[in-house]
Parts: sequence; structure tokens; C-alpha cells
Amino acid sequence: MRDREKARKLAKELVSKMTIEERASQLRYDAPAVERLGVPAYNWWNEALHGVARAGVATMFPMPIAMASMFDEDLLQEIGGVVATEGRAKYNEAKKHGDRDIYKGLTFWSPNINIFRDPRWGRGQETYGEDPYLTSRLGVAYIKGLQGDDEYLKLAACAKHYAVHSGPEKMRHEFDAEVSQKDLWETYLPAFESAVREGGVEAVMGAYNRTLGEPCCGSDLLIRQILRGKWGFEGHYVSDCWAISDFHLHHHVTKTAEDSAALALQMGCDVNCGVTYLYLLKALENGLVTEEQITEAAVRLFTTRFLLGEFDENNPFNDIPYECVECPEHLALSLEAARKSIVLLKNDGVLPLDLAKIRTVGVIGPNANSRLALVGNYHGTASRYTTVLEGIQDYVGERARVLYSEGCHLYEDKVEGLAVPGDRLSEAETVAEHSDVVILVTGLNETVEGEEMHESNFGGAGDKVDLQLPEPQRKLLETAAAAGKPVVLINMTGSAMDLRFADAHCSAVLQAWYPGSEGGKAIAELLFGAFSPSGKLPVTFYRSADDLPAFTDYSMENRTYRNFTGDVLYPFGFGLTYGDVRVTGAAFEKDGDAYAVTAHVENLGRATDDVVQIYIRILDSKYAVKNYSLCGFRHISLGEGEKDSVSIRIPKTAFEIVDETGARRVDSSRFVLYVGTSQPDRKSVRLTGKSPVELPITLTEI
Repeated sequence: MRDREKARKLAKELVSKMTIEERASQLRYDAPAVERLGVPAYNWWNEALHGVARAGVATMFPMPIAMASMFDEDLLQEIGGVVATEGRAKYNEAKKHGDRDIYKGLTFWSPNINIFRDPRWGRGQETYGEDPYLTSRLGVAYIKGLQGDDEYLKLAACAKHYAVHSGPEKMRHEFDAEVSQKDLWETYLPAFESAVREGGVEAVMGAYNRTLGEPCCGSDLLIRQILRGKWGFEGHYVSDCWAISDFHLHHHVTKTAEDSAALALQMGCDVNCGVTYLYLLKALENGLVTEEQITEAAVRLFTTRFLLGEFDENNPFNDIPYECVECPEHLALSLEAARKSIVLLKNDGVLPLDLAKIRTVGVIGPNANSRLALVGNYHGTASRYTTVLEGIQDYVGERARVLYSEGCHLYEDKVEGLAVPGDRLSEAETVAEHSDVVILVTGLNETVEGEEMHESNFGGAGDKVDLQLPEPQRKLLETAAAAGKPVVLINMTGSAMDLRFADAHCSAVLQAWYPGSEGGKAIAELLFGAFSPSGKLPVTFYRSADDLPAFTDYSMENRTYRNFTGDVLYPFGFGLTYGDVRVTGAAFEKDGDAYAVTAHVENLGRATDDVVQIYIRILDSKYAVKNYSLCGFRHISLGEGEKDSVSIRIPKTAFEIVDETGARRVDSSRFVLYVGTSQPDRKSVRLTGKSPVELPITLTEI
């Protein structure tokens, strides 16, 4: 087990030998070498949301929102371990070649554990969805995978963006996220607390915006009182990139760069991604910061570097070979993740497709043969990509003819500025008319939804105005549906969309997210029944953005499945399979302070994976969420006709409410646990034909 006390002692000894100028220089993200002490240059900026990113070739996994659909902690931790192995391998080679530049270090700014509270947010694809419990469990799993459990950290993970951050992107540099204490502690903070207390995350990144008036990278409440005070966080804190300059340029909480640097350092921000900490020595000279504050930040940073074993030539991670990068075993894991992440939202019986009865398959749509639709954002580079079209062609082979039409452009009917309305529609009609089944592939990509001011982002903002597919795709969908052939819609987006027309007019609907480099192969296998889908929605698919509060409203009133009171298109936790898994009984157990539910499951259909889900409703408290909350889940596999019993942990906090002051406590004498393969709302029951098992629980039982 790694020894933080020893690492800190070594860090203090090393930092004590540095001049104050050298110490201040180490607080930059692009820290220079201190050659006289044998300290190499180090760049703190690296990314790994779904594979090593922006550093050349690496295994590309599905986007985090897709991996959240797996509802599988063990698999996500395994994926984190693979990412760490490849990160180490690439670091070893970069170091060998004297490359200490950006994206070459061992500190990876992942995972993003913000709550995806509104489907219009472009960066929601980076998260694990809208639920605090699911996000907490998956965040901890990925952190543990990245960091490992050896003597040294395999990589240093970073929980971001702390805290209360989820758009709008175009306002993030000046926006103040105003929240109640109840929403803060009930929704926005739990995943970060779990990352610190359970995951042992080594770094936390502050958000661009303000929260309750304070900039998140210079917040007394968030950093000093909660993170380091209440939770006892001992790692290092890093600003989002150029966020500290926002203090004076946009938030106007300070007047100068010197003031901004001082505020951030005083509140406990150790690394400045940006250039504002170039003013630290000036701030020191003017008495705005102390030598002790600079020294403490440097010690924290070198503690991390010692925990990584950076200065130990005998560190066993130094022997990880480059040959592991994108090796067959890692690609197989990416394919497994893609398979488990696809969510089947509708199926009138057309799926799985039977090649013995099909002569021609029509593949249509702007994302059908698009590599960009596979990768999402913050991605690495795959040496080979399999698009949906290619996956279908490879799977079908000579057994059927595959026809293809792009159908329309992704978001506007223009080519090099020339208006060409509907220039591909007639070809799409022809393909549909000549096919036995149509596979229509719609959606977005990182040029449409993503991060503000991304260099390729359409319009710059990254958020969506509404939940509609772009107009050319809506016309294409109507055209395909009018051809009279069975249409299977595959939607590839990082967020919930308005799929009402598809739900009404298509034979099957799949949400494939951005599934990674192996995505096309996984989708083809699912279509033709090589495996059964098992993905579940980690977000609510609303009927329309008109049903939602204002995007700038951070209140959880009428947001997410826990508080939404209207009718939805597809509920959180919903996803169909080709099997028929049912929970036939359940029992609640208490062992000391530990709680668990044993669920008895049976598969009445073909072999499949599925997810047992447990929700709790707190009956007697005015502080309970309006509906219910996820409090346990387990990804399972069952053969045809197989029965099994699974034990699922329930956290003690599941029985607690959060009151208006942010305090958490038991405030009810009656509870109900719902155990099934989806949430207990009427829409889920209607869509699945299955009701969960109900377990009434009284206060005396807990």
C-alpha cells in the first residue's frame, strides 16, 4: 500500500532545497526542470476520459455516458486499469525520448463526475449521467482502475469539475451557479465526496464558474471548508484551464491577475492550468501571499510525484512495454464495453435481424459511415475504426447485399457554403425502396455537441438549443419511414434527444452514444443477434426540451427521474434485451451497519446480460425526493432458462434525507425498496411489461 506520509516527507525535503522562485515555478501546469536538483520538467495536463487522449494512438473506449449505460462497476474499473497501463507505457517511451511536453505525464484529468442535470449540456457526454449514486459508484470504480492498488500510483486520477458545473458552456466563464444547500449536498457533491473518501482520488479540478458567489478555483466553501476540511482531502487541487484569469476578466471578484493568483493560492489551488501563477512572485512581493503558502502547494505537488514513483528508477511500472498499447486484449475490452453500452429503446420484434430472410440491407444516414460519430470528445487516436456501415458489411459478408446512402449532411444542407437542400434524399429513398430492412443512423458528433470554443465545435458553444435532431436528419427520418420498410433507428449522440417520431414510426430504436473505435462492429453484432443488448439509460429521455426548466436554473426541481413529474419518452434505467429477465423475489438483510438486498432472478428468454436495479422511496419525510432514488445495482449474465440469486449492497445513506440546511439524517419511519430490471415508474412497467418486487422497510429494520 502506498505511503503518503513517506512521500510527503520526501517532498518537503526536496522542496526545502529550492529557492522561492523555483517553488513558485512548480505550481504551473508546465512546470520547468530544476536541473541542479535533478528534477525534470513536468507537464500536469493529460486526459483519459475513455482511453489515453490527445497523445497519439491508444485504445479508444466508448464515451463515459456510454460506459455508464453498462451499469457495471467491475468492468469500468478494469477499463481504468487498461487506460493506466497504456498511459504508463506511453509515458515510459516519451521519457526515454526526452519528451516532457503536454499530454505526456502521469496526472490524468479524469473522470468527469459532474451531474448531467440537463440534456442540452454539450459536455454531458463526458459524465456518468444524471444520478448521484450511479455517478459515485462509477467514478470510484474508474478512479481505482486508473490509480491501482500497488506501492505507487499507477496514474494519478483527477475528479472534475468541482463543483456544481453543467453549463451553459457559453456562460461558464462568468456564470454563478446558485443552488440551495439541499441540492448542493443531495445532488451535486455526493460523487465528489465518494471520489475522495472511497476512491482516494489524488487530484480535484475546480470548475470555471462560480458557485454561490465564489469562483470554484478560489472558493473558501468548496476547497477549504468542504474538500480539505470536512472530507480531509490530502491530494492536490488544479484549476481548469485559464479559469483563474476568469476571476478578474469575467467574474470580477478580483481586479488584477496578481489578485487572482493570490486568491486561488490562498484558497488551496495548487496547480494553475494557465498563466496567472506567473504573477505569484509579484503577489508575494506585495504581501498578498506568503512563502509558506507557495511552499505548501509545491509540497503537495511533489507528494503526488513521489507517490507516482517518478524518482524511483526501480519503479516496476517503468517496465510496462509500449507493445501493450492498443493490443488485442485491450481492443477486445473496448469491444465488450461497446456491446454492453448500447441501449435498445424499442423493438417491435424486428430485431434481431435474420439473415436467412433478408436479401438486401439498406444503411442510410450521416453517421452511418462516420468516424467522428464513434469518438466523442477528449479522445485519442485509434489505428483502425469500424463505422456502422463497415461493421454491417463485415458481418453480412456475402450473405446479403448492403446498399448505402449518406442521406443528408449532419446538420445543414450545404457543401462549401453552397445550399443543396435534400441533395441526398432521393438516393436515400431509392436505397430504402430496394431494401428489405433499413438501418438509419442519425445523431451528432463533437463538432455539434461538446465543449465551449472547441476548435472544431460548430457555433462555438457546444450546447444544444433543444433536443431535436438537426432539420436535414428529421427530413431524412420522415423519408425513410415513408418508404414502407421496417426501419431500425440507431441514434449516435452523447445526450438524450427528442426521438418521439422515431418511437412512433420506426420498428426499433437504439441509442448507441459515441461507442468508440469498435462501435460499428458491436452495433452490427447486436443487430443480427450475435449477443443480446443490456444497456440501460443513465439519463432521462424527455419528450421535449419544453418540459424542462431553464438551462441556467440549477435547482433540481422537476429535473431528472428523481424529481420530474411529467411524462417521459424513455425513463432513466430503461433498456430492453433479447432475453426476459425477471426478479421473482427479494429479501432485505442487515448485518451491523451494512445493508444488502438479495434478488432472485430468472431468465425466461434467450441468454442475455441485464441489470438488477434497486430504488428506494422514503415515505414520511417532506425532504424526500419526489419520486425515488437508485440505491443499488448489479450487472448480471443469465443463460436461457437460468435462475440465480444476487446480493446487492445498499448504502446506509440511502435511508437518509437531506434537509434545507444540507444536513443528512434519517427522517422517516417507513421506506419501500423496489427491486427489478428498471425503475418502478409506470412508464417503465408499461415499456417492459414487468413490475418490480416491493420490499416495505420500517425504521426498526435499519
